[in-house]
Amino acid sequence: MVDVYVGKAAPDAASDRGWLLGHFKPPGDLRHSDEVEIKWGVHPKGERRARWTSGEKRIALLVLISGRFRMEFPERDVLLTEQGDYVVWGRGVDHSWHAEEESVVMTVRWPSIPGYAVPDGREP
Repeated sequence: MVDVYVGKAAPDAASDRGWLLGHFKPPGDLRHSDEVEIKWGVHPKGERRARWTSGEKRIALLVLISGRFRMEFPERDVLLTEQGDYVVWGRGVDHSWHAEEESVVMTVRWPSIPGYAVPDGREP
């Protein structure tokens, strides 16, 4: 049998705070990975991260699927306005975000670190 998983991002993401793939999926599940994490984030207009993330231990890529989404960094903000706009940030870069319009974003982070989670539970 060929290993293939077929799903839908929104309902699959709803069961795990938006995360579709990472170390937190059960071993043996094709979505289990120690190397990478992938999130489908759906954010209503005006939603803002409850607090800044500091001491980030991963590299991240965030891609705008739809909407208008602002990533905030200590020395600059990045406004994503067109489908496919993206931003990458590295280890140790503090960040926050704000959905200026209803937005859908996909976040890819690496590596996937067991036991590492942002306390407020809302991650891009």
